[in-house]
Order: sequence, then structure tokens, then C-alpha cells
Amino acid sequence: MQMIESGNVAAAIGVKLSKAKVIAAYPITPQTPLTEKLSEFIESGEMEAEYVPVESEHSALAICIAATSAGARSFTATSANGLLYMHEQIQWAAGARLPLVMCVVNRGVGAPWTVWNDHQDSISQRDTGWIQIHANDHQQIIDTVIKSFALAEEMMIPVMVCYDGYLLSHTYMPFDVPESSLVDAFLPPFNPPYSLDPSRPANLNTVTLPDVRPDVRGDMALAYMEIRYLLHKDMLDAIPALSKIDERYQSVFGRGGNPLIEPYLCEDADYIAVSLGSLSYHLRDVVDDLRNEGIKAGVLSVHLYRPFPAQAVAEALCGCKGVVVFEKALSYGYQGTLSSDIKSALYNSTRDRRERPFVLNYILGLGGREIATRDLYDALRFSCTADDPCNEETRWIGLKL
Repeated sequence: MQMIESGNVAAAIGVKLSKAKVIAAYPITPQTPLTEKLSEFIESGEMEAEYVPVESEHSALAICIAATSAGARSFTATSANGLLYMHEQIQWAAGARLPLVMCVVNRGVGAPWTVWNDHQDSISQRDTGWIQIHANDHQQIIDTVIKSFALAEEMMIPVMVCYDGYLLSHTYMPFDVPESSLVDAFLPPFNPPYSLDPSRPANLNTVTLPDVRPDVRGDMALAYMEIRYLLHKDMLDAIPALSKIDERYQSVFGRGGNPLIEPYLCEDADYIAVSLGSLSYHLRDVVDDLRNEGIKAGVLSVHLYRPFPAQAVAEALCGCKGVVVFEKALSYGYQGTLSSDIKSALYNSTRDRRERPFVLNYILGLGGREIATRDLYDALRFSCTADDPCNEETRWIGLKL
């Protein structure tokens, strides 16, 4: 079935089809319509779940942590400062290996206050142990939500599904809604390897000492460092796991094929623009214009941001002359975070550093600043034609000082 709705509704339908049993929610723009739609599904009887309204985002994630620990498939969503307010619980959910799914409807963070889109909120949480996946349109939103439950529960690692506030959350576009029975076959009921049970009392995540030691039964128990190592290792294993889940999803629903990165005209490209989210689709129009001028340009969209698919990124980029990274977030005092990750991925991709493509970084669209197609065109064309495109620090598009 195809429908025309907002990105938030697409996400809500994905959660409903995934048969989440606990929804915890606190309103924050531009996420609010997503959890409101879920409350409507539950109130009308379309969705069999418990909806828990709470007094803060911190509590919303705490409810999901408790529900998942008890064996219930759980979901929440947030944006911007709401995500930052969850920070302590975000760390806890990852360390406790709880397979939550949370939609992050990307928005700039305060201070000063802004309600408009950029990526600084989810980027600020990139090192918390959550898998992060970016969706570019409504179809990817609904499909990614469903696949994320499968990935989270296979790897026992929580997943953030990120998509652009307003540009996707509130705009309307057509998308296909998967058949419920097919989703049930693809995503069976949540059956965790362990969960809290009154008939089998247990303590979870108690104080862990620095060294491996016997537990109360005399068995050797992992210490903090070993637990962190295993989370890191399993994060890396999530890369091939997502690829296999995507293959399975594609075989059932006929959609997918680019779970890690999504290339556009990259096969013969001399210059490749790289971005996260809907901006990568915006860049396709620019690349088409440059192609008409004889400049062989392409676009690479990074879907899986954490764990970073370094090998796939390097293989897609190492044959070109230049990489131009457009991003709506940065590491203050250094450069754009995606640009740093790409440079790291390319570092070992060739034996001779002279064969590596240059990497040029543009920061744009912070706090919802308009991103004009002409500005993207001028920046990318300059990067493709300048004699020495990397003779400056990170550049800013649309800055007015």
C-alpha cells in the first residue's frame, strides 16, 4: 500500500508494524507528531502497546530501559536538547546492551535556542555506544525503523534512526507501507537472551571492579574493560550484520541494497560530494548540472554513521581525485566530524599518500540556515576545478559576518 504522509508518520507506522510494546514519550519539536501518532494508534486499538507519558526525556529513556530489561520491545523518540537531556541514560542503555530503538529527529541544540534542523544533536552522541543510521527520505525512514529493531535485537545494541527535522519530519511525500504479515515474518516477537523475571530474581549492571573476578557462583565474571571491549567488537560486527538484514529485507519487500552507503554517479566520478541525510539528495541536482558541463562528479550518502563503515567508504572514494564533505555539524575547534571520519578511512586505503584524494570540508545549514542550490553548486564546482582546492581551513557556506 502506498500513502502520502509526513516523515514522522512514516516513522510511527514503522514502529507500529514492528509491534513495539512500550512507548515512552515526552514532547519536543520537531519529534512531537511522531509520538502523538503512536498514541493515536494505541488509543484507537490499532496498536497493542503501553503508552507512557513522562515528565522529561531522561525519564522517557529510563522507562524504555526498564521495559526492555523486562523483555518488552520498546521505543522512544526525541530531538536536540531532549537528546542531550537523555545523555546519562543513553550511555546506560548501551552499556547494559539493551536493544532499544529511538528516532532522533535532527535539530540544532541550544544555547542559543533554535528549533530548526542541523545534525549537531545526534553527532554529539556518536561515541556513546549506539548504532546510528541516517535516513534520506520517507521510504527510508519507515524501512530503517523496521530493520533497526532487527539489528538491535540481533546485536543487543541500541539504535538511533536519525532524520532531518522539518525537511523530512513535516514534509509530505509518497512511500510504500509494508504488509503487516510480511513484517511479522521478517521481525519475529522479541525474545531476549535474558530479562528480569520475578520468579528468577537477579541484579543487572551492579558495580564492576577493574579486574576479572569470580562471581557469587565462583564463575569468572567480566570486568569493566572486557565489557567495553565486547561492545566495541560487536559494534564493528554490526556492519556485516546490517548488510545481511538489508539483504533479507530486500528479498521480502524489494527495497534496499545500500545499507551502509548510497552512491549516485560515483562509478566514474573524479570528484565525490559526501553528506548525511536529505542533503545528499539535494546534492544530486548539483551533480547533474556539473555532469552537463563535463565535470565528472558524484554523490555519496553515508547511511550507517556509527559504527563507521570505513572500508566501504574508502572503497567508494579512493579512486577519485577529490572528496568534498558537506555537513551540518562540527567538532568545535577542529573540523566537521564526518570529514574527520572520511580522512581516517582514507588514510590506509592507498600505499602512496599522493594517490589519496584530497578532502575538502564545508560546514553549512547550522540552525536551519537555508542551503541554496546555487551555493552548493558554486562550492562543489570550485572544489572540482581549483588548482589547489585545499589551501584553506574548513569552509563555511552561508556565513554572514
